[in-house]
Amino acid sequence: MTQAKRRKSILFFILLGALLLFLFFISVGLGSLKVTPGQLLRGLFVELDEAVATVYDLRIPRILISLLAGAALAVSGTLMQSVMKNPIADPGIIGISSGAAFIAVIITALLPSLFFLTPLFAFAGGIIAFLLVYGLAWNAGLNPLRVILVGVAVNAMFVGLSSAFNSYSGGNLSGVAAIVNGNISMKTWNDVNTLFWYVVVGLILALFMAQSCNLLALEDKTARSLGVDVDKSRIAVSCVAVLLASISTAIVGVVSFLGLIAPHIGRLLVGSDHKRLIPFSMLLGAFILLLADTLGRTIAAPYEISAGIFMAVIGGPFFIFLLRRSGKDYGN
Repeated sequence: MTQAKRRKSILFFILLGALLLFLFFISVGLGSLKVTPGQLLRGLFVELDEAVATVYDLRIPRILISLLAGAALAVSGTLMQSVMKNPIADPGIIGISSGAAFIAVIITALLPSLFFLTPLFAFAGGIIAFLLVYGLAWNAGLNPLRVILVGVAVNAMFVGLSSAFNSYSGGNLSGVAAIVNGNISMKTWNDVNTLFWYVVVGLILALFMAQSCNLLALEDKTARSLGVDVDKSRIAVSCVAVLLASISTAIVGVVSFLGLIAPHIGRLLVGSDHKRLIPFSMLLGAFILLLADTLGRTIAAPYEISAGIFMAVIGGPFFIFLLRRSGKDYGN
């Protein structure tokens, strides 16, 4: 890596970090209750402020969940694209998120006492969906577009099952509806605590797997000649990718296209080396989901557009563009 490219990457990291911090304070201050950055800092660390206390209980948990889930989904997409050597792989598109969401819906509705274990059950659902896609798409290898087609079918199946369960319950279970619709509203500090530890562990594991992702980008024969156990590396990276997507889905619901958009923008800005791409995608995913949630709750106030819907509207055209471009290289 040349010195110029290194400086360019550092600049983009600093710029993205500054934008993320700026968006955090903007998001905290927007809404029916206005709070300035100075007022927020004084209310949190100096003296009691009722407005800040209200924001702390109602708005900040939602913001933190957006940051955590956005980082997890973006990194999950980065890892998934590495494993499948597929530039248009995304956990929301190929059914992993919807498989995790279906199990999370079942647990939320029928076994609410297991709330803190919901991410683990969702992880099991994500693994099932991943195995279905991988198994059904395998035909003497993995064709990227075949993976997408099978994934869309698996995704539709699990989305239908989740929606049917939500309808069967009369749509009156708010936790179930939030998972089905990808809605981040009405989240509490309990949700933050549940998501935080799973996401932190998953992201740390992802950072340690950056070198494995770089090696998986090579041809399998080349990687094996370097002494890499390709199958074990692929399984390990896949498990971390499914874990990150599943735990996020268990709390915020299905958010498609985030794991597709963030890695592609990251590659354009900091390159394809996963030692830089994974942490950059982490920051960019947090920024994108927080931006989507902030716009969704303010652009049509007092009504809300869920982050899942907002990402679908933005991500759909982006996905079509990538699909058309990738088809030239991977569609044959």
